[in-house]
Amino acid sequence: MFLPVNSNEMKLLGWDSLDVIIISGDAYIDHPAFSAAIIGKYLFSKGFRVGIIPQPEIITNADFQKLPLPKLFVGITSGNVDSMVNNYTASRKPRRSDDYSEGGKGGKRPDRAVIVYANKARENFKGVPVIIGGIEASLRRIAHYDYWSDKIRRSILSDSKADILVFGQGERTALVIAEGLKAGKRISELRNIRGAAFIPGKNEALPEEFSYHSLPSFEEVSSDKDKFIESEKTVHTATNPYLNTGLIQETNGRTVVINPPVFPDDHIDEFYDVEFEKKPHPMYKESIPAFEMIKNSITIHRGCFGGCSFCSISQHQGSFIQSRSETSVVNEARKLKSKSVTDLGGPSANMYSMHGKDFQKCMKCVRLSCLFPKLCPNLDISHKKLLHLYDAVKEHKRVFINSGIRHELALLDKEYMRTVAGEFTSGLLKIAPEHTETDILKLMLKPEISRYEEFVKLFRQYSKKEQYVLPYLISAFPGVSIDKAKKMSAYLKMYNIRVEQVQDFIPLPMTIAACMYYTEKDFFSGEKIYVAKSYKERDIQKRLIQWWKK
Repeated sequence: MFLPVNSNEMKLLGWDSLDVIIISGDAYIDHPAFSAAIIGKYLFSKGFRVGIIPQPEIITNADFQKLPLPKLFVGITSGNVDSMVNNYTASRKPRRSDDYSEGGKGGKRPDRAVIVYANKARENFKGVPVIIGGIEASLRRIAHYDYWSDKIRRSILSDSKADILVFGQGERTALVIAEGLKAGKRISELRNIRGAAFIPGKNEALPEEFSYHSLPSFEEVSSDKDKFIESEKTVHTATNPYLNTGLIQETNGRTVVINPPVFPDDHIDEFYDVEFEKKPHPMYKESIPAFEMIKNSITIHRGCFGGCSFCSISQHQGSFIQSRSETSVVNEARKLKSKSVTDLGGPSANMYSMHGKDFQKCMKCVRLSCLFPKLCPNLDISHKKLLHLYDAVKEHKRVFINSGIRHELALLDKEYMRTVAGEFTSGLLKIAPEHTETDILKLMLKPEISRYEEFVKLFRQYSKKEQYVLPYLISAFPGVSIDKAKKMSAYLKMYNIRVEQVQDFIPLPMTIAACMYYTEKDFFSGEKIYVAKSYKERDIQKRLIQWWKK
């Protein structure tokens, strides 16, 4: 079944009321790769009646009135992508397309969708608690640098006036909130929830079970770049949930309280094993590009311990790997109508079931990366469980790996490399060296380019047919001058590497790279670095990577 999108569909299900409404910036695709669907179906599996309002038109209230007032709360997400990333290119020009919309058409979601939808929710569902979540809310939970306005913006809690912000993986947190409200608690009584942020009343005490670090205030980080760096460093050392540390930040005379993150979940099967239709809602007549891309792929884990400075995964899903069971993955594969699984992966393709050998050490760790500058000696890097999973799925479907492989990790397990190159590559394998220059790779928290070269050499050695490695590269990263861009261009030309798609750097909120872009300082040493900010220079750097084009 699909979750209802209007009153008529509620009647067909025999429902006369709803407990929860989810408003999403994406089209409604009932598939676990889409946030509104997985949250909605998980709550439904726990006995709650959930409706969805996908991509509502905001000029009028008509779309918001297609479902009745919910009993418990309205949940809001911009969708699978931050709305500003979705709506604008790296050069801040409006995008014409939207992969998460019917027909790939742009313009279906507003800028700063979470704030806009929250305002609409309060207008149309008066008296009902408003809960914001998803990637846009999660990465804007504190005062953050916003690339599109080129300034520090306060916590999205302040702008949306939501009752609670859910950050990170929201299924369990949403369930705790729903159960608490159903039990008769007021929203102000749900303060001691992990993975939640809120603005307390003036005389309200903080939850006693957590300790809190005070960040420099919004006013301080807005006017002092060194204070902004100080704030970001504190944030990035408090991501380990076992440290039991939350954050507080004074903002315009109020306090934003961010509780510690949720603990790693050993039972994420529960989220994926509920019944999904695995297709878009029938109201859509045209295809949705994002669905076409992932419809035959399967998520096998969450989280990433790579800690790349430009990536937001550690601030959203966390650094601990949370893996689905082999049984759960195989069952999903068997249900696919396709004869092939186009991808078995997650944030990375090859971190499945990896963890610390002595987990007690992990519980105290504040490292930004388990791989950089050197491999953590406590990390179990065996790919045996992953290879066994490949074989188990292979009994039912053809299997290909298309998620980005962490090449420095794969090099530590030659059997994994031999197997992927020989059996599970469809012809093109994606690898992310990101750059070629050593000092830039250090700022990225990425390994030396020699590790990429070693990987390519070994991959070709193990390949049984004509196959290629496709490198991902980022242009205009903080620290890259025209001279450094020319050096990378010369490297690519020397090895005849022709990259069609280049990621023009976008400073994402709450990432180390965004901090370096804004402050023009090395996050780790505090030294001044060069940052390309003009459109002209950013375009030149991108063109240098594509050296072979006229």
